Amino acid sequence: RSSWLLLAPLLTPPVPVITAPPCSLCPEGAHRFQWIRNLVPEFGISSSHVKVLSSPAEFYELLKVQIKTAKQRVVMASLYLGTGLLEQELVDCLEETLEKSLQAKGSSNLRVSILLDYTRGSRGRKNSRTMLIPLLQRFPEQVRVSLFHTPNLRGLLRLLIPERFNETIGLQHIKVYLFDDNVILSGANLSDLYFTNRQDRYVLLQDSPEIADFFTELVDAIGDVSLQLQQDDTVQMMEGMVHPYQGDKMAYCERANRRVMEVINSARTRQELLHAKTFHSSQQGSSLLSQQGSQASGGLKPEPDTWIYPLIQMKPFGIQIDEMVTETLLTEAERDARIYLTTGYFNLTQAYMDLILGTRAEYRILLASPEVNGFFGAKGVAGAIPAAYVYIEHQFYSEVCYLHQQERVQLQEYSRAGWTFHAKGLWLYLAGSDLPCLTLIGSPNFGYRSVHRDLEAQVAIVTENRALQQQLHQEQEQLYLCSGVVSSSTFEQPNRYVKLWVKLVTPLIKNFF
Repeated sequence: RSSWLLLAPLLTPPVPVITAPPCSLCPEGAHRFQWIRNLVPEFGISSSHVKVLSSPAEFYELLKVQIKTAKQRVVMASLYLGTGLLEQELVDCLEETLEKSLQAKGSSNLRVSILLDYTRGSRGRKNSRTMLIPLLQRFPEQVRVSLFHTPNLRGLLRLLIPERFNETIGLQHIKVYLFDDNVILSGANLSDLYFTNRQDRYVLLQDSPEIADFFTELVDAIGDVSLQLQQDDTVQMMEGMVHPYQGDKMAYCERANRRVMEVINSARTRQELLHAKTFHSSQQGSSLLSQQGSQASGGLKPEPDTWIYPLIQMKPFGIQIDEMVTETLLTEAERDARIYLTTGYFNLTQAYMDLILGTRAEYRILLASPEVNGFFGAKGVAGAIPAAYVYIEHQFYSEVCYLHQQERVQLQEYSRAGWTFHAKGLWLYLAGSDLPCLTLIGSPNFGYRSVHRDLEAQVAIVTENRALQQQLHQEQEQLYLCSGVVSSSTFEQPNRYVKLWVKLVTPLIKNFF
């Protein structure tokens, strides 16, 4: 059974059919995950270049520092940019850095590219667009703002569905923030809550030019098939591009698929060539070392002990790499392996639920209690969403109990006064290990939306380095410390009461949130 079978769904554009892909994993430690490079580029780096952040404030301060010190590029992909004082400070940092760059050289080398979602970024009179227009007006040659519009929101549906509700059809959900050769991967958006009291996850990859190049190219590719914000707050497509909701839907999706897959495949080819070149260099280097002693290693780059795999999910374009890799990880997790999986919105796809309930690994699933759900206290219909999540959670817990899996599959609820919870991803501990050797971090929530509707990206970080494994373990422990184990009595509490209408409506709408 070859891992190359994983590629089969990618060879039938535009919308490949996916089944749980068979895979044979190599037995040795972190190297057992090298099959992922059959699908995506593999970036080998030193673990000393990876830093795990823990708090929203740390994330916000890092964003500002990185913007201020950027010399060549700032690339930011997010769902939206908020409109408060903290967000304005970020925009001011961008303006200041662009201004300094112009003054230093007369013509600036610094380029700023921002990718947001069209519907979320256009919500309200004051919105992401109005926040960024001054930058476009002041620095038209250096700043690009792209607004992705899902091809699924078109025609009569687009005319009839109101603001906010139109965001349920599909979004640009990727969160990547890069500055020169430093890359921050996160699930956090560019909004004040995510800078203050909304818990998420954040990893900084420092001095990683190949990874920065990949994500720059990915954001450029999505930007090329997105609407371009103009100085007068209008939008237009780049010349020669199919329009996402006025043009032919299939032609648009095929064009987008080609553009994104070009980025993935060209980066894969580059990395394979680099890997082959490095391998031959290291062979020669080791023979020199044996002759000249260990001092000959002074100029050699350290051997990578950590590997980064970008996982892309864009089902509207027929790209399902993240889904395939996640399903394979869940399928192949061995008996006594432990998987810590977290999501701010517990609404797993049926495929993920079946794998969790039907495989052998132990699961500790962290989710938001109703009070820390991002929709808690919202006005109108949105205010019922936390109750819908309680109902979905209760159904899953009942299934776990019915199958007598309570020891193997455990639910835990994050609860923290004055905070909301938005962390997502997983940590994989191999059987017999007290530290994780793999983590997934990025934008997907493991739900229907992430798999089928939105544009998503995360990375698999695989490491042999014990110090980095310890960092990832501490990150996991810190999140799970703020949680309580779910039991039958959890759903008997008064705040877990779910109204009948919510129970009736949830199965009809669960694929939209």
